Amino acid sequence: MQIRLPGPRGRWLAGVAAFAVLAGAGTWTAVADDGAPAVQREDRVQEMPGAKIDTSYFTTGGKERRPAVLLGHGFGGSKDDVRAQAEKLARDGYAVLTWSARGFGTSTGQIGLNDPDFEVKDVSRLVDWLAKRPEVQLDANGDPRVGVAGASYGGAISLLAAGYDKRVDAIAPAITYWNLSDALFPDGVFKKLWAGIFFSTGSVGAPGTSEDRSADAPADAPADAPAGDTPPGGAGPQGAAGAATPAGPANPGGCGRFQPALCAMYERVAVAGKPDAAAEQLLERRSPSAVGERIKVPTLIVQGQSDSLFPLAHADAMAKRISANGAPVSVDWIVGGHDGGDREAGRIESRISNWFDRYLKQDKGTDTGPAFRVSRTGGIDSTDGQALLRGATGDRYPGLTNGAQPIALTGREQSFSNPAGATPPAISAVPGLGGGLGQLSSLGLGLSLDFPGQFARFDSESLTQSLRITGSPTVRVKVTSSNGEAVLFGKVYDVGPDGREQVLPSQLVAPVRVENAKQGTDVALTLPAVDHQVDAGHRLRLVLSATDLGYASPAAPATYTVALAAGGTLAVPTAPAVKTQAAGLPWWTWALPASGALIAAALLLTARRRVLAPAPDPELAEVPLEITGLTKRYAKSADRYAVRELSFRVEKGQVLGLLGPNGAGKTTTLRMLMGLIRPDEGEIRVFGHAIRPGAPVLSRVGAFVEGAGFLPHLSGRDNLELYWQATGRPAGDAHIEEALEIAGLGDALARAVRTYSQGMRQRLAIAQAMLGMPDLLILDEPTNGLDPPQIREMRDVMIRYAAAGRTVIVSSHLLSEVEQSCTHLVVMDRGRLVQAGPVAEITGESDTLLVTTAEEVAEPVVEKIAALPGIGSASRTDEGLLVRLDGATATGMIAELVRLDVPLTGVGPHRRLEDAFLTLIGGPA
Repeated sequence: MQIRLPGPRGRWLAGVAAFAVLAGAGTWTAVADDGAPAVQREDRVQEMPGAKIDTSYFTTGGKERRPAVLLGHGFGGSKDDVRAQAEKLARDGYAVLTWSARGFGTSTGQIGLNDPDFEVKDVSRLVDWLAKRPEVQLDANGDPRVGVAGASYGGAISLLAAGYDKRVDAIAPAITYWNLSDALFPDGVFKKLWAGIFFSTGSVGAPGTSEDRSADAPADAPADAPAGDTPPGGAGPQGAAGAATPAGPANPGGCGRFQPALCAMYERVAVAGKPDAAAEQLLERRSPSAVGERIKVPTLIVQGQSDSLFPLAHADAMAKRISANGAPVSVDWIVGGHDGGDREAGRIESRISNWFDRYLKQDKGTDTGPAFRVSRTGGIDSTDGQALLRGATGDRYPGLTNGAQPIALTGREQSFSNPAGATPPAISAVPGLGGGLGQLSSLGLGLSLDFPGQFARFDSESLTQSLRITGSPTVRVKVTSSNGEAVLFGKVYDVGPDGREQVLPSQLVAPVRVENAKQGTDVALTLPAVDHQVDAGHRLRLVLSATDLGYASPAAPATYTVALAAGGTLAVPTAPAVKTQAAGLPWWTWALPASGALIAAALLLTARRRVLAPAPDPELAEVPLEITGLTKRYAKSADRYAVRELSFRVEKGQVLGLLGPNGAGKTTTLRMLMGLIRPDEGEIRVFGHAIRPGAPVLSRVGAFVEGAGFLPHLSGRDNLELYWQATGRPAGDAHIEEALEIAGLGDALARAVRTYSQGMRQRLAIAQAMLGMPDLLILDEPTNGLDPPQIREMRDVMIRYAAAGRTVIVSSHLLSEVEQSCTHLVVMDRGRLVQAGPVAEITGESDTLLVTTAEEVAEPVVEKIAALPGIGSASRTDEGLLVRLDGATATGMIAELVRLDVPLTGVGPHRRLEDAFLTLIGGPA
């Protein structure tokens, strides 16, 4: 948000702000937007018992009284994360107060995880402050009309505020928890990855020292991301503000600004691997569920489908309890969550504003939306690659077991192992693995892994018609453990018709701790709540795994035996009353008839029309690449070219080096080759097929552009297998063994990637690009960051790959490496082709000869050669010797080498590629 003071009104506000500062009222700033009322912001630090709380107050001025809204932030964030939403609410006619919770932002004090004695009482003191403001509407003396909203940590405080302070009139919690103990210790199983993130987030940062923050501090969160908790790495959906610096005294035990009781609890549970009763009670007391029967105000519950931290079951518990109290409740399932994905910020913020209009402003004409809404993905928008969302709604919240259909499962009793140390673990949701993998499951994609011998599985028959799962499937199983105790992770896969491709909806699992299982015990298993479409011809697969990466499993090895119970039926909720909305017609649908004549006229005037992709050229079916007349202009320029009239051809088995100084057009050419951008003129054909974005022939192209991201705790092989699984292509097509043999990683494949050197990571990344053995491999600067031995290894990788008749195109600035690894070159300058051909042809004749030898020549012999009459210099290379003639003839030199017993195998001309390159481009690059 730009901060400015427009016109005379702005100057008047500036005068008021200056007066306020002189009067000690805090720092005022006027924030305006064109066509909207100016928002005044007052920053001040409020003294609380044991802490100084940093706050910001937003209004649009004027003397009329208005309702107030408190906006809380996510864990690890600060008040700045919700500033954009606060300004919008202020323009909508609210007095809005934001604050940084204890231990976050520049607020001091210790983190209490919404301790009723501290963080919750802080909110009540903020309500007291609002009651004294002359512009805030009062319901009674000291009782302001106030709502509370927030995401995650801030969502929990809104629920707690309503439970502890009767002055709160409406709330809108988002992606938050009902019972924090259930969130971190579901069914008595320690959610170790998320718990570790919580406590590491609160253990970093420097104490705040400033009592007043500058009103001009640029700490806005992006407008398209609500402020949730900061994910691993610090910067999350709320941007850099997520890496807040909590203030207050640090605990010596290593969990930072947390209260000592919380620090001790976490360390105790982390060491034991499972919670004790004291830990569960400590977190339950700080949870909204502890005061659930007191929450009797209108509540809009927003919960994420891609959320392994606070899954949909928490929203279900909220809705049931608050509805039972007699309060109006609406539930909205968004597609995103703590695991990533679209949090639908614009729609949700508008719905929150409408909710407060209805229940704070008492505007009974406001549409607050349906009692239940779930966002569903409906394919991919071809214009921007984003998932298309459609809402499904119901007049009543259906719960998680509505409309259950029995699905028969089959499978014998199965025994499997809990490995020693619970390693290697199965993989489902991975906190911080960006992109919202859970959302991709609705598109038939995903990333999950179960290790053989560590799980049992039970399949249904192929479905004869599609099935929409909306809620939590349930099943009964009999579990036996060799040591009497078991921890299992239940999940339901959507399995494709071939029986191999499987998708884990929202990447979610349900942990369950089973005790007294020595002789076997029946377990009623409630599986994760999801909204997922299973197509006809697919089947459902129940998997019970002994391990999961996100959770702590028993370290002692054990054997588990699992069998279906109660007839082997999986009860699948379908919520039949929830109906998907018809897709709205985009603007261009109804605009086409009206604009058809204009479009036709424009086509006639410009003589430009869209052309269908040309038919394949059978004569080029065996040619990996042919580029003809390729041209790309710079954006908004008619006469400046990134690439101009470029033409060249690449044959099978060649290693082609693409060379040119900065700005030559190499990267633009590669981007057009990979179908990422369209040329203005000319064409690219790969194996005879014209390249267009998404062209099927691109499946025959592999690319390594900016390196690959790997999971550091997994081995090199596991990373490659996970990547290939995520593509959804058959495992047999990966040719992993061939790619690994060419990459030459050897025994390192079994080691965790975090132990790899930079060169090994580069080779693993190129092995990933080689998966599927693409016929054309494109490598952009593959030797960046490598030392000389690693560069030589990379050179061998490229040569081995092309040796089987495949083609490699490499763009590199290391001319000596291109010279030694490439068979052919394309030299570009200022977007044009300068020269193309074999390396030897381009380097041409020179006074330097390459002498190849059967074995390495000893250094004393090289010195003798260099001292011969007519010899300018001699040096060793990988192939033998480089000898520069300075008066001697080639014949005379050969005679001298034979006399010195040099085991020569050949002699030929040699000119350094660097010399040829500089000659071609007319000077230094």
